[in-house]
Amino acid sequence: MICLFLTAGCGGSSDALLADIIFVNGHIVTMDENNPEVEAMAVRAGKIIAVGTTEEMERSFFYPELVDLKGKTLMPGIIESHGHLLTLGESFLKLNVMGVETPDEVVEKVKEQLQNIPTGQWLIGWGWDDGAWADNYPTNEKLNAVSPDNPTLLNGLHGFALWANDKALEIAGITKDTPNPPNGIIFKDVQTGRPTGILKDQAQQLLTKYIPPLSRQQLEEALRLAIDECVRYGCTSVHEAKTSGEMVEVFKNLKKKDELKSRIYVMLDGADAELIDPYLRKGPVIDPDHMLTIRCIKIFVDGALGSRGAAMLKPYSDAPEETGEIVTTEDELYSLTKRALQKGLQMAIHAIGDRGNRITLNAFRRALKEVPKAKDHRLRLEHAQVVALEDISQFAPLGVVLSMQPPHATSDMGWAETRVGPERIKGAYAWRSFADSGVHLTLNSDFPGETLNPFYGMYAALTRQSPEGEPAGGWYPEQCLTREEVLRGYTVEAAYSGFEEGIKGQIKPGMLADLIVLSDDILMISPREFLSLEVEQTYLGGKLVYEKEK
Repeated sequence: MICLFLTAGCGGSSDALLADIIFVNGHIVTMDENNPEVEAMAVRAGKIIAVGTTEEMERSFFYPELVDLKGKTLMPGIIESHGHLLTLGESFLKLNVMGVETPDEVVEKVKEQLQNIPTGQWLIGWGWDDGAWADNYPTNEKLNAVSPDNPTLLNGLHGFALWANDKALEIAGITKDTPNPPNGIIFKDVQTGRPTGILKDQAQQLLTKYIPPLSRQQLEEALRLAIDECVRYGCTSVHEAKTSGEMVEVFKNLKKKDELKSRIYVMLDGADAELIDPYLRKGPVIDPDHMLTIRCIKIFVDGALGSRGAAMLKPYSDAPEETGEIVTTEDELYSLTKRALQKGLQMAIHAIGDRGNRITLNAFRRALKEVPKAKDHRLRLEHAQVVALEDISQFAPLGVVLSMQPPHATSDMGWAETRVGPERIKGAYAWRSFADSGVHLTLNSDFPGETLNPFYGMYAALTRQSPEGEPAGGWYPEQCLTREEVLRGYTVEAAYSGFEEGIKGQIKPGMLADLIVLSDDILMISPREFLSLEVEQTYLGGKLVYEKEK
């Protein structure tokens, strides 16, 4: 075997070890506090087996493949710890109106799309800003005018409201006499009572159940497209934050065919009792190949801040008649969390308002008291956007992992303080306060509601500014994070949030060789230069899965 490697032109001395690939002449950011920067590394069987100097790697290993980094920066792959692959993938298959600034412009996009759709067929779109437009939601008269015969449904960017024409409402049987469902609102004209086309929160399900489902082939294509986009941005692992049973089967099939380009950490849709019940009986499924792991259940406690669905302890400052909505009660969450802990399952809870976060804390505290054997539970709280100041210190002692999205702050800063007022805003998007409390803090994007680009998220966490640099000095800049904290949030802490810090998030022997090569030095560039930082190569288990076109 050694002779075969040598005759193939491999390096190495007579007593060298075998490697599949070595990386040399690089600036390798390891995220290992004990050995933070090296210039070379060796990989075998998908794992890192050595780090050190170029001379050490070339002397110590036989290698059929060598990557000369030529001074480029290499770091651990990004672990996207909260995203929505199916929604992202569907956005490539649907009419995408993300970034379209006005309802009239959206209607024009619908009109253009209808030229390619037969009469009577559904037109499904996505991406209008259900948060920014919450103060003045559009009505559907203009949608009806351009689309009288095609049922048309446009999902909001953040998933908490949809906009539909009368044809779609007719199919669903939604009329002026249809009552609001629990935790949902059918917007109606105040004078006529006619539905205006906006369905908020749980009311969306009155209509979405009539949409023709994706075929298995379409579902697989959507997930493939989304994963391709993830590796383009250097995401070698993705925590899928609301996974259906059918999605699990597609992931399994892609893994079987060796066609998963990113590792998947599944958060099962906790609203689907039939889906989660087998796992609550048997426990998690830990993939020995670390490609598809199922050990987490996702639950919604409240809604979104933009739509005023986030549950607040006191009324909204800009809508004194509203306090948000509770989707899952404290008792319900306690009961499910207790069952999950007994079987070694993790819980990930969507909680945005200060009341939603307190409900989650209380439920976690009760469940942990009932299941004292659950020492390393890593119960997760997703978002924690507005937290009562007295509650900020309560997460770390419970061992709760906070999963937060820096782009949410920079997207919301134009209206968030108006919504919650000058006192509650002090506990909003409070990354520094949480970091100082000692909590494990993982950072992510919540794509596609925010951009998947992790370097924009890093910029937001470092500056709390828009891409244009506004406001000067940052929005509540005392809540900014340091560069080290930010990088750890997307690597080391993200790995911890999935019980995978022993195999991911750092470059050192024994870790998976999930790696990205960058266009610039991530340790030396200015915060603003994060906006132009690009991934040039992505490696999964030492295999190239993405390379930027030259």
